[in-house]
Amino acid sequence: MHPEDLLDVIRRYKGDRTVLIKKLPEQVLVDIINQAEDQEKVGLLELLSEDMQKGVINKISADELVDLIESVPDEEAIEILNKIDYNDIDEVKELMSYDPDTAGGIMTPDFIAINKLMTIGDILKYLRSEMSEAETAYYIYILDDQDSLIGVVSLRDIVVNDLNVQVSEIMTENVISVPVEMDQEEVGHVFEKYGFLMIPVVNTKNKMLGIITVDDIIEVLQDENTEDIYRLGGLHEGERVAGSVRDSVKRRLPWLFVNLLTAILAAATVGLFEGTIQRVVTLATFMPIVAGMGGNTGTQTLTIIVRGIALGELTFENAKKVLLKEIEVGMTTGISVGITVGILGYLWENNPIFGVVIGLAMLLNMVAATFSGYVIPVTLKKLNIDPALASAVFVTTVTDILGFFFFLGLATIFITSLI
Repeated sequence: MHPEDLLDVIRRYKGDRTVLIKKLPEQVLVDIINQAEDQEKVGLLELLSEDMQKGVINKISADELVDLIESVPDEEAIEILNKIDYNDIDEVKELMSYDPDTAGGIMTPDFIAINKLMTIGDILKYLRSEMSEAETAYYIYILDDQDSLIGVVSLRDIVVNDLNVQVSEIMTENVISVPVEMDQEEVGHVFEKYGFLMIPVVNTKNKMLGIITVDDIIEVLQDENTEDIYRLGGLHEGERVAGSVRDSVKRRLPWLFVNLLTAILAAATVGLFEGTIQRVVTLATFMPIVAGMGGNTGTQTLTIIVRGIALGELTFENAKKVLLKEIEVGMTTGISVGITVGILGYLWENNPIFGVVIGLAMLLNMVAATFSGYVIPVTLKKLNIDPALASAVFVTTVTDILGFFFFLGLATIFITSLI
């Protein structure tokens, strides 16, 4: 059975899981724990004896081991570190020195590296002895005497060439690599651009430090996408469907208070025009329409821009073009919706001026919504604040306040024609 299928069986098993665990060979346990989520890893290790724990821990890949250590309290992390063999501890500590959200934080140091003077025959012999230690070997990397990356050759090219051919004759010298400090989301963009199965990680001197494989980057992109979706909704990315009531309340309540503050600002704007509303009560009926449509328009633009920033599609070169395009979209949709709601307002009140007021307010608010949906996330990005985290609150505030201001302000100007 595939380790992932075995893990599903263990998850669903209602009895004593220790009984199942004891029946599995050590290497199978290692494969299962490598597939498990970080907290699951801890639970599975706790089912093992001390000796078995030590054996399994020392066979878990270094990058997975670092993820495990960083996910547990300090006391448990120290216990795990104490069980790692002396020869491997430096490798683990080096990986722990990198920011978890960078290329260094998600790379594995287990890769195949060779010398450019080796022949295909030499490489095949070398692979037979070293393959078991490597994360994967889709590509073989060529390093110089200082461990600097100078070339790459695919496993396919090794298989199809004669045994006496030197690797320097068939290697690709233009190697696509990523710096060790690159953000993991940018690493994902590199994978998307080139379609590689793995990419080498280098330092500022081009010394090769490790590799990032496509399965790791898929997990990273899933986490990044989940984080963006949660943050757009004002939620913490750690919250799950099966989480406790306490955790959900703790994570949601702060943003709800922020929303309460913005709602008070919108209410204060309405309060400035109490006299106008008292004289034309129908205004209260149409206010939510203006603010709601503005909010929806702003959210549409915001979603496109935040996603464009995350994917690297919004750049300095095309920023002005995108802004003008969004404003044009806002004007076009604003005119269409404004005319529709203006006709509705005219029929509702049997007053053409009322229709003009609400139609014009709708147009102005939808243009302002598209503008704020662009400017706010771009500004937050320049301030090194995650656009997905705070943009929605600010955009909603802008559209609510301006929607009420445009509608009630225009109504105040034309009050004599509305009574």
